[in-house]
Amino acid sequence: MALTTSSLAISMLLFSLVVVASANGYGYAPKPKLDKYPKAEDKLLPKIIGIQGIIYCKSGSKLIPLQGAVARVTCLAVDQHGCKPAPITILSCPTDAKGYFLATLFPSQLEDASKLKECKAFLENSPLETCKVPTDVNKGISGAPLSSSHLLSDKHMKLSSVGPFVYTSKSRPISKGY
Repeated sequence: MALTTSSLAISMLLFSLVVVASANGYGYAPKPKLDKYPKAEDKLLPKIIGIQGIIYCKSGSKLIPLQGAVARVTCLAVDQHGCKPAPITILSCPTDAKGYFLATLFPSQLEDASKLKECKAFLENSPLETCKVPTDVNKGISGAPLSSSHLLSDKHMKLSSVGPFVYTSKSRPISKGY
């Protein structure tokens, strides 16, 4: 009986050592490789920056969606040393039949998208000779800052809006002949 009690005590002692060793990572089970799983922050960061808006042609008192117009987006960037390199400029795709445009900035176009400091959208081109004069409505000439950004997680896109922008057929008056 003494042999059985001591055998039981030794068995329990060995079992508890195995449990403690396994809990401390010294067991035989392989450690999971955590680096092969995507980090939570990678899932949350947008991969694409999108800028959307609408471009109209003003004819009399009517605003008509302008198909085929192009917007320009210019962003200032700061490098890793805090210096400002040349601005980054992209053009939107031509507007659709409803005047809608979308300009996209992909990470491959930037070394580090988080270094973008300021982006503005401008009117760039109208396809209509009869409606080719840009106006500064919603800062279409002077540059509209991006507003109302929201994250489209399914598209990995941070989407901002500008405008609407307006072209007209009337030329701007020249003050005092200059």
